[in-house]
Amino acid sequence: MTLHLYLIRHGETTWSLTHQHTGRTDIPLTEHGEDEARQLGKRLKGTQFTRVLSSPSQRAQRTCTLVASTTGAEMEPDLAEWDYGDYEGSCTPDIRKQRPDWNIFRDGCPGGETPMQVSDRADRLIARLRTLDGKIALFSHGQFGCVLAARWIGLPVIEGPHFVLGTASLSVLGYDPDHPKVPVIALWNAFSHDMLELLL
Repeated sequence: MTLHLYLIRHGETTWSLTHQHTGRTDIPLTEHGEDEARQLGKRLKGTQFTRVLSSPSQRAQRTCTLVASTTGAEMEPDLAEWDYGDYEGSCTPDIRKQRPDWNIFRDGCPGGETPMQVSDRADRLIARLRTLDGKIALFSHGQFGCVLAARWIGLPVIEGPHFVLGTASLSVLGYDPDHPKVPVIALWNAFSHDMLELLL
């Protein structure tokens, strides 16, 4: 078998809808967010995961339940969202009124995690995941998911803004079939309702 990481961002919450940074605040999915997760679950019906890992947040766990139809998910603290510290609940435009050039992937958050801390967390998780095999489902979050993808292919965290994850989206991290040691992003942000709306 070959390792494939199915990275799934949680469904919509009231704060993802308003673009508020949601790190440690544990809020539930909206009704629409639950519908998003169910739709993704239908698309993945029949996919046999060898392991299912979830961020401890209720939004990720609920998405996991609706998508993977399992109660046997393992809680993985390293899949948690970026700790936004003093910026928890804030929106980027409001933060930039005080810090016009603020970039979380370069500057981090006061009272929260630095880019290096998030990078180290992603690297630690990747090192463990690379010892596994098969299809592994990872239920996580928007900005941490971007960091995980960047680090999977060896990019620094500062490249995170080039990756965008909509709610209840599916991405797949794996290896090039012709070059089995080369990590690749095999699929990115698929089935994202957020991104679809931008294209219509």
